[in-house]
Amino acid sequence: MKFTRYGKDVILKVFILGLVLTVLSLFIDNIIVKFLFTGITIFLWLFTLYFFRDPDRSLPNGYKENQLISPADGKIVVIEDVINKEDNLFKKDEPLKQISIFLSPLNVHVNRNPINGKVTYLKYIEGDYLVAFDHKSSERNERTEIGIENPENGCKVFFKQIAGFVARRIVYDLKVGCTATAGDRFGMIKFGSRVDILIKRDSKILVEMDQIVIGGETIIAEL
Repeated sequence: MKFTRYGKDVILKVFILGLVLTVLSLFIDNIIVKFLFTGITIFLWLFTLYFFRDPDRSLPNGYKENQLISPADGKIVVIEDVINKEDNLFKKDEPLKQISIFLSPLNVHVNRNPINGKVTYLKYIEGDYLVAFDHKSSERNERTEIGIENPENGCKVFFKQIAGFVARRIVYDLKVGCTATAGDRFGMIKFGSRVDILIKRDSKILVEMDQIVIGGETIIAEL
């Protein structure tokens, strides 16, 4: 199993914590407590390794430049028309379509670029830690807002990495001016999260509510 480099620090800390619990259990005579410490250690190690898994992904056959690839694994929880509230990648008050993906702690949490293009907008915002499936989390939670434009075909997408109630760490490699390649890894949200995607309203949506999508593989829409 392959593990993401974004989780190496957490994996090391959990491994050390597990060793400490194992050593402590050697000095405890109570067999029940010994098994408890051992069980906690095994659970922490296995869960952490499972959470930070990073499987290789390939774009679907016949992928087109105007197609939007899912930036995350998870379940579609929002498909709705919205009005852009800020002047970011899109104009303020511009009508858009929002698609939101909820990532449970059991999903792969590595995020991937949704289209080919150049990063023209990036902003990190400190915020609250509401549960990720709460609609208010899109505007109130800690998040990273990213805009990518493809100058060749005019396609553009604005999306957010949103921390959840459990998540406390957003990681991203992108910066304004860099080139993004569809399907490539660019970061992750650690331990439960949500990704919001905003695109032009006349885009063709290719997913449905409650559908399970796979980052780097599932086509979300045609822009």
